[in-house]
Amino acid sequence: MNFIYLAALLLSLAGLATIDVRFKLAFAKNAKAAVVAIAIPYLLFVIWDAAGIALGIFFKGQSKYLTGLMIAPDFPIEELFFLGLLCYTTLIVSTWFSRSKS
Repeated sequence: MNFIYLAALLLSLAGLATIDVRFKLAFAKNAKAAVVAIAIPYLLFVIWDAAGIALGIFFKGQSKYLTGLMIAPDFPIEELFFLGLLCYTTLIVSTWFSRSKS
């Protein structure tokens, strides 16, 4: 049960990649621009999480679905994949909507 959440995140990322390639939305269209569009908010979210943890605002919840692997105290490895999923989803959706308006 420990890897269920991580597996779900990885499956979701694979699904986004499939949509991306199928409709040529982000990486399939311009990989350099997609890397920049994901990397900047991703790093900001990691900094945001680290600041929230340092201030005692964010903490690791207890769940049997987490792997238990930690990047830092109260910073589970799943958070890195979740932030990637969040940024990639936003890029795919915004690209899709901007393309449909044209």
